[in-house]
Amino acid sequence: MIPQLPLATTQLGNPAINIAIFAAFVVITLTIVIRVSSGGRKKTGEFYTGGARFDGRQNGLAIAGDYLSAASFLGIAGSVAFYGYDGLLYSIGFLVAWLVALLLVAEPLRNTGRYTMADVLSFRMKQGPVRMAAAISTLLVSFFYLLAQMAGAGGLVALLLGITDDTMISVVIGIVGVLMIAYVMIGGMKGTTYVQMIKAVLLIVGVLVMTVWVLGLFGFNLSNLLQNAVDHVNSLKPGTGEALLQPMGRYGTNKLGFISLSVALVLGAAGLPHVLMRFYTVPTAKEARRSVTWAIALIGAFYLMTIVLGYGAAALVGKEVINTLPGKANAAAPALAFELGGTVLLALIAGVAFATILAVVAGLTITASASFAHDIYNNVLKKGKADPAKEVKVARVTVVVIGILAIVGGILARNQNVAFLVSLAFAVAASANLPSILYSLYWRGFKTQGAVWSLYGGVISALVLIIFSPAVSGAPTAMFPNVDFAWFPLDNPALVSVPIGFFLGWLGSVLSKEDNTAVSREMEVRSLTGAGAGGVLEH
Repeated sequence: MIPQLPLATTQLGNPAINIAIFAAFVVITLTIVIRVSSGGRKKTGEFYTGGARFDGRQNGLAIAGDYLSAASFLGIAGSVAFYGYDGLLYSIGFLVAWLVALLLVAEPLRNTGRYTMADVLSFRMKQGPVRMAAAISTLLVSFFYLLAQMAGAGGLVALLLGITDDTMISVVIGIVGVLMIAYVMIGGMKGTTYVQMIKAVLLIVGVLVMTVWVLGLFGFNLSNLLQNAVDHVNSLKPGTGEALLQPMGRYGTNKLGFISLSVALVLGAAGLPHVLMRFYTVPTAKEARRSVTWAIALIGAFYLMTIVLGYGAAALVGKEVINTLPGKANAAAPALAFELGGTVLLALIAGVAFATILAVVAGLTITASASFAHDIYNNVLKKGKADPAKEVKVARVTVVVIGILAIVGGILARNQNVAFLVSLAFAVAASANLPSILYSLYWRGFKTQGAVWSLYGGVISALVLIIFSPAVSGAPTAMFPNVDFAWFPLDNPALVSVPIGFFLGWLGSVLSKEDNTAVSREMEVRSLTGAGAGGVLEH
């Protein structure tokens, strides 16, 4: 076994260097955001989609930057380091989810909508009820995802600065929230997109360097890496190392829990509003397809490398040491960086992780603010006749409100595994958004009542089952481990809530007497051909 380097139990590396890297990234990216976003930020198209002027390569990079979140980097590496084979479910699930999203909804959604997911869902429906339901779902999914990013930020910075006091960790999360608000308020979608592109390049290059380094230590032999991870665990607890290579050890006899999580991960991406919104930033369907190609290549390569990082952390650092660090499982990747290259590599990788969090929270925030301002304020309250400048002003105010809520939620969820938190966001997206999107794009018989029932039914069923699950109470790893009000046996509700969403969408439609046949045909033509894309039908 390769000897272990000594690790501090409260911090990694030099706090001064770590802060310098963080500050450099913030200063450089804020400067870029200000330069690229000057002018046009008061127009709805500029604020929401950057004027739809990004080409396929740029948008593919931005999609990767938006999708490869703190859960992808910090959470998955920690899950693999702790659970081995079972932790790979997140990598595989997130990647397959992206493929499903691209195949089923990406291009038709881009052709049919304009700014938000609700543009598609309400295309042939009654605007008010559908947009309200879609906006509520979007806001909830974005909030769950924001919790994951903010929790990751708190754990990461606490680890690197040696902070153990809960108050100081809360201050760190607050600073991340303020920076998130600044990026969106200053740059809108255009500035956010450039931050995401920069972050994607930094993240993939950083992970590639670590992957090559780890494999090099084991003679570029993956089998040697896996065996060393097993040996390391066995040296501390004999007979337990083989669990890293065996499936279902984490889930034991709870096979349904495994299936439910898989359903959430595979189907959830196709309903994530902040990812789908990226397809409105390209001018043509051709560029949308080109961005898909770039995104698949980048995301696929990244997830293959997280396997090496996870097992590398298990072999070179170990679960016991990682558990002593702030952030626990989320500290696996930074701890591995310190083990490999000491203070300098750690600071660089930590800067990349910090960039990851800031870029994703900015994308989530602008999506949520666009949904509230465009769908609720403009199309529900103002009946589609709001002044564009006023609409953007409402969106900016919403950014501040969402930022404050994200800070408070991130403080409460700071000790949760970020990959798990994201899986909950995927569950809500798969239960509420995905059924409505697929029905809207591919079923002419879909009606307003079906859309509303599907959206609200999916959201409510997912939230109720999450609240009364072992993920929230009654288990040592729950959000509230000291109380027990759980009656639903699965950590993730997707196995039950996704079928409920699809069933309610079908039932509401077949029971409705609404006739939207003509509009359904128009939507079908536009979704398949892109004819008339960029505008939303008024009715």
